[in-house]
Amino acid sequence: MIVTILVAESSTSSKVLTLENLNPRVKSVEYAVRGEIAILADTLKNKLAQGAQLPFKEITNINIGNPQQLKQKPITFFRQVASLVENPELLSDENREKVEALYPKDTIERAKKLVASAGGSVGSYSHSMGIPYIREQVAKFIERRDGFSSDPDSIFLTAGASPAVQLVLQCMIDKPEVGVLIPIPQYPLYTASLALFNGQPVPYYLDEENAWGMNIADLKKSVDEARRNGTDVRALVIINPGNPTGQCLTEENMRDVIDFCQRERLVLCADEVYQTNIYVPEERPFHSFKKVLKSMGSSYENVELFSFHSISKGMIGECGRRGGYVECTGIDPKVIDQMYKISSISLCPNVQGQVMMELMVNPPQPGEPSYELYKNEMDDIYTSLIRRSTKLASAFNGLEGVTCNKAEGAMYLFPQIRLPAKAIEAAKAAGKQPDAFYSLEMLKETGVCVVPGSGFGQQEGTWHFRATFLPPEHTFDEFINLLENFHKKFMSTYRD
Repeated sequence: MIVTILVAESSTSSKVLTLENLNPRVKSVEYAVRGEIAILADTLKNKLAQGAQLPFKEITNINIGNPQQLKQKPITFFRQVASLVENPELLSDENREKVEALYPKDTIERAKKLVASAGGSVGSYSHSMGIPYIREQVAKFIERRDGFSSDPDSIFLTAGASPAVQLVLQCMIDKPEVGVLIPIPQYPLYTASLALFNGQPVPYYLDEENAWGMNIADLKKSVDEARRNGTDVRALVIINPGNPTGQCLTEENMRDVIDFCQRERLVLCADEVYQTNIYVPEERPFHSFKKVLKSMGSSYENVELFSFHSISKGMIGECGRRGGYVECTGIDPKVIDQMYKISSISLCPNVQGQVMMELMVNPPQPGEPSYELYKNEMDDIYTSLIRRSTKLASAFNGLEGVTCNKAEGAMYLFPQIRLPAKAIEAAKAAGKQPDAFYSLEMLKETGVCVVPGSGFGQQEGTWHFRATFLPPEHTFDEFINLLENFHKKFMSTYRD
């Protein structure tokens, strides 16, 4: 009896799984977008809900590209079809007359086709690479966009673009010495995933003075230095349009990148989730790396390319539905087989995300009942994004010691802040990076939540923060006024 009691007490006094024996790769992961500042924002939001008196009325989350959280209206056609596939009784012949009074005919026909492609119910598991019909629609979309063929069997549908990126990196990294070139500043998915899979980030710096442009000589320098130090550099990540920097590459620059990958024997990973967020299309139109690669002829057919896309961005913003894809171009079929094996462990990507992917790549066409409303909604969101990006960039450039490149694409601005020495000393005393210190103070004073540039990487001795321009347009004057007043107070408090 005594022994039994001692065992029971021992089993409850400590845990088998503890922070100390947790996988060290998990503990090494950092993801600033949902870090300390975002957590504090949630705390302050709860306080406001409980009636607390704070210097602001609401939390403005411009830390993450989450359009519908910031009240962007869903596209009607997409939601109508989604509601129909979730309610199959609405698609029965006996309810047809009632449903046609509420839904345009093209939404009903599309929903029927999607339900049939899912095996009769969107609650069923799909093929591990995604529903074949939807992969076929993605391939047709790529062919229309690029003018070159696409193979549905080289496309994986995924629960957002992030799992697609992680699938590729997981398969690529077979030893700790494997390195992947990542842009600085970068979206922290890449450093976090490399830490998790025990790979090495190999940074290359974007040129802030040249609209966050890329320089092939800098890429070469990064590769050579890493290889001299024993890193097996295997891949190059390009985010185009850029996150967090908002730049859009020229076709000439892209050709140089592809040529560089061929010469250096690098797999090219093209993160193109913001491809419809293009704000100066006459100067900087979007070109996919697939299109540019194929246009360069047969001498480049050995270049290996992974291309990523998502339903979370653009004018769609269906982040919570988690839909994405990766297209594999020039990839060894045996590697694709292994990617399929890994995908099958999770059985399938979520079917609702796959449905939304089909709607994104195959929207209503002219002459169809839903087309005019669809086009008007997309155009309204797009033109508003242009106005909002311009207005917020102008506001940032009007702040003392702040400079901000305009957004050529994506959903973000990445202003540089030049902080007084006293502010940097105060940050050090608080155990914070200077831009994190500034961003925390901003949140406490204004309710505006941003991500410090140190979470994305930046040139040593410079400080930035990332801000989306997604809040409702009518709120801009109010929160910009809060930002301007905060910045004046902050600079005055810490002035040298």
